[in-house]
Amino acid sequence: MQATEIRSEGLNRAYEITIPAADISARVDLHLVKVGKTLRMPGFRPGKVPMPILKDRYGKAVLSDVLQEAVNETTTSLMKDKGLRAALQPKIEVKDFDDGKDLVYTVAVEILPEIKLAAFKDITLERPTAKVTDEAITETLTRIAAQQRQSEPAAEGHKAAKGDIVVITFHGRTVADGKEHPGMHAHDFSLELGSGQFIDGFEDQILGHKKGESFTVNVTFPDAYQVRDLAGQAAAFDVEIEEIRIPKETPIDDALAKALGMDDLAALRGAVEEQMKAEYGRMSRMRLKRSLLDALDEAHVFDVPQGMIDIELETISRQIESERKQAGAPDEMSDEDREELQSIAERRVRLGLVLAEIGRANGIEISDQELQRAVVQEARRYPGQERKVFDFYAKNRQALDSLRAPLFEDKVCDFVLELARISDVEITAEELAAEDDRPAPKSRQAKKSGGKAAAKSPTEKPEKPAKTAKKSGEKAEEDAEKPAPKAKAAKAKKEK
Repeated sequence: MQATEIRSEGLNRAYEITIPAADISARVDLHLVKVGKTLRMPGFRPGKVPMPILKDRYGKAVLSDVLQEAVNETTTSLMKDKGLRAALQPKIEVKDFDDGKDLVYTVAVEILPEIKLAAFKDITLERPTAKVTDEAITETLTRIAAQQRQSEPAAEGHKAAKGDIVVITFHGRTVADGKEHPGMHAHDFSLELGSGQFIDGFEDQILGHKKGESFTVNVTFPDAYQVRDLAGQAAAFDVEIEEIRIPKETPIDDALAKALGMDDLAALRGAVEEQMKAEYGRMSRMRLKRSLLDALDEAHVFDVPQGMIDIELETISRQIESERKQAGAPDEMSDEDREELQSIAERRVRLGLVLAEIGRANGIEISDQELQRAVVQEARRYPGQERKVFDFYAKNRQALDSLRAPLFEDKVCDFVLELARISDVEITAEELAAEDDRPAPKSRQAKKSGGKAAAKSPTEKPEKPAKTAKKSGEKAEEDAEKPAPKAKAAKAKKEK
């Protein structure tokens, strides 16, 4: 094999490889010998067919496999000899080959950069913490009691008021064509008036009516409604009130605790406190980890393989486009949005490469036992279907890798956090739960995506969708906090 470098620009390398005709011929002979050992041909004993006959009959048939093998072996040998690590699969192009001639091909490859890891002991971080107060526990118990509250039938002649629960049957149609669309009718539907569950105007027109009354509710669907066929359409709903119920306040006492499976109110308060502490701890770690990723991003400056950025950008873009479509937002993104997503993709690649290098340099790996525990934990999310979950991951390597990646990321982050200098800073629970408003590189300033899950019924009030393309970046920005897996990393360049 003869290798000549024909390009060396940044992380891009290209070589012209020449494999002598004699080498190709020897490889063909070797393959034919293997074929001849099991070949049965009239007039010859098994394994005794002469080489000239094998070449004549099967030479061309094995040539394709021989060439593929030769290219793979010589490319691997080239990468090893040059000490190169490919970021993506090398691109091969055959330039010249004919029977009895040398094989000449080019290999173009984008390599992984050399990463000089920062001194982790020099990283200084603040870990925000919050205490669980008695007031917060009481507020949580109040919400729990509200969820457990009972109701009783209203007195005869009672007029529906805000806070009442009405059990209604409704049938709707769009005014323009008189057509009933899916989801525009329901029977025995319980609706708390004033909850804002239905689109604007629907609940207000039920106020003042009594049990047994039938009437028509006229509304107009929002222009940005999730169901596009209904967006901006006027609609009429024939409504009948089957029952009106008055909610009863639920005392926060031992009876409430026992209804929830606790011995008494003290036990319930203790359980709520522990749950809140765990949630505060989760938010605290999330904020600390975000700070760590920012610090790692700032501490490591190197060229990032453009091919990896392009792949990550495509993944993020597809996700954003899907969310925008569900939200009813404009299909086209602005140039500013595309630039922002490019920055996010680069950040993800960069951080993924850094975390992968930290893991490689320090022998951090995910054991089979750790991966198995993750599968078991995932299976517990689907009671009664555990076997299907186990089978799914057993047969789907890509899905299994999707579990491995966050485990690896957390393990690497824990390793760095053990070495970094961390100081605890006490803040309020509201501040802990609030969005992080620290100055951040451009890739972390992406606008939030609008559009949440679609409403369950056309009468139900939709979430506010994104008004402009600028709001399409939050999900990708959140994902930017989660670097891509070890091998296919992806991260964003620190803005200067």
